[in-house]
Parts: sequence; C-alpha cells; structure tokens
Amino acid sequence: MTPRRIGILGYDNVTALDLVGPADVFATACGPGSRPAYEIVVIGVTGRPFRSDAGLVFTPDRSMRGPIELDTLLVPGGAGLREPGTNARVAAWLRLVAGSVRRVASVCTGIYGLAATGLLDGRRVTTHWRFAADVARRFPRLRVEPDALFVRDGPFYTAAGVTSGIDLSLALVEEDLGPQAALAAARMLVVYMKRPGGQEQFSEPLRFQTQSSDRFAELAAWTAGHLRGNLTVEALADRAGVCARHFSRRFKQVFGATPAAFVERLRLDEARRILCSEASSVEGVADSVGFASADSFRRAFERRFGVTPTAYRSRFDVRRAAS
Repeated sequence: MTPRRIGILGYDNVTALDLVGPADVFATACGPGSRPAYEIVVIGVTGRPFRSDAGLVFTPDRSMRGPIELDTLLVPGGAGLREPGTNARVAAWLRLVAGSVRRVASVCTGIYGLAATGLLDGRRVTTHWRFAADVARRFPRLRVEPDALFVRDGPFYTAAGVTSGIDLSLALVEEDLGPQAALAAARMLVVYMKRPGGQEQFSEPLRFQTQSSDRFAELAAWTAGHLRGNLTVEALADRAGVCARHFSRRFKQVFGATPAAFVERLRLDEARRILCSEASSVEGVADSVGFASADSFRRAFERRFGVTPTAYRSRFDVRRAAS
C-alpha cells in the first residue's frame, strides 16, 4: 500500500500541538504488515523555518509556492493565521489546492484560514469554544456547532482545537484503515479514549469545576474517584457541607442537571473506558462503577450511548485492536 500523503500547513505563531498532535497520530498509524500508512509533509507559507507560539522552530519540507500532491490537508490554528497578510495568502492558496485534495481539515483557529476561502459556506463547522462566537460573527454563512469536538461536512473537517486535533486525526485514520488501526495508534500514543466527534468539548468534571467557584469546585474530582461508593444526594451534600435540600436546589440551578444525573454520567464515562481497555465482564464493569445491578447499567448505557455495553466493546476494544 502506497502511503497517503498528509500535508500540514505551518506559519509563524502556529499552535505547536495543533501541528504536532495530528502529525504524531499519522506517523504512528500502520497499514498491513505494520508498514507506515502515511507520509507527512509540513508545508510552510514560505520555505523559511517558522516559529510556533511556544517558541519551537520548524523547518518545512515544502512551501506553498510549488505544486504538491496531497491526499489530506490540515490547517492548524494559531495567532499567526489571524494576521491579515498571512490569512489572505493562506486562504488564496487553499482555494487553489482544495479541489485536488481528497479532504481538508482545520484544527482550532485554523478555521479562520479555511473559512476565509468561502469553501465552508453553508456547512456545519466547529472550533475552539473560546472563538466560536467570533467565527460565527465573522463568517455568518457558516453553521457553527460550538460544543462538538470535530465535525465533518462533505470533504471538510473542522476540530475544536488542541487535543481534539488528535481526536480528529484518529477519526481520519479510522476512515482510511478501520477502527483497529485507529485504536492501536491511540494506544501507542497513550490516548486513553478515542472520543467521537459529537462528544462535547468539556468533560463532565471539567465543566463542573469550570462553573464552580465555591465549595462545589472540588466535589467533581472527588466524585470521579469514588464511583463505587455512596453517591446519594445526602452523601454529596454532606461532602459539600450543606443540607441535602439546599444542595439539590443549588446544584440544579448552577449546572442544569440533578446530582443523580451528574453521577450517572460520570459512572457511564468510566464504564466506557473500562469496556475498551480491560477484560472485565459487563457485570463486573457495572459493579466497579457503582451501579446496583447489571440490568440497570445496561439500560443506562444504552440510553446514553445508543448501543449496549457489549456492542460498544466489540467496536472499540483497544486490546482487540492491538492484537
């Protein structure tokens, strides 16, 4: 199998992880016989070395000035792409080459370069939550989905940014080589879970801690570490140091969910991780995350993810992918 050529654009003040994260995913992915499945080409706006926003210096393999054949083109984010001169040059080049590339993707604020081409008009897109409103204002013809990790619309892909560029790249590997190759790459990179594109940018504990500014702030991390224990409203209220009635009312006001729903989401997320990485039975998984019975676990899991625990494991089991 001839390796697919992945082009990754680079420019001064690029976000280093937006470039390096996807590059490492594609460099790790293997085809039949453990042969490299991809060739990675870093394309500079010019042929000169460029510096990331973290101070790392990259030497491009090619520049935008010459012709190049690509299977996939990625545009990473960074403050440099939002500078008018660089943005105009990149957008013009993207308009020129997009028609000859099988798929084009942006990571984080890389969408500023891709959106400026007009090629995304009318399409669903996402970007980093911090920039979603600005992107929607500047490019009103885009259908911005601010919570998604990554979105595909036709040959165009957009990712929320930073580590979600890794999620997107793993999804592209899965498209090309199948779920086993993608999960094997995820395991090599020590990515604990391959997240689907529709998953929200914030994990439940992170959302909880971000919105909290008082005694609730540490409760999410504590809860995640005690999933098998007593996590009733009374127990959580006692941990937070308030009465159960006040705790439930305050929790619902701040987070828009009941404590019970929050705990169930934490338990299901941990169960999903275990199903993909350990050999426990469904009954064992249910017990390990605090469900009262395997039946209640199965019902909750299917309600949340749309598939049974067994079906989920058969698709995403990392141990099978690496065998």
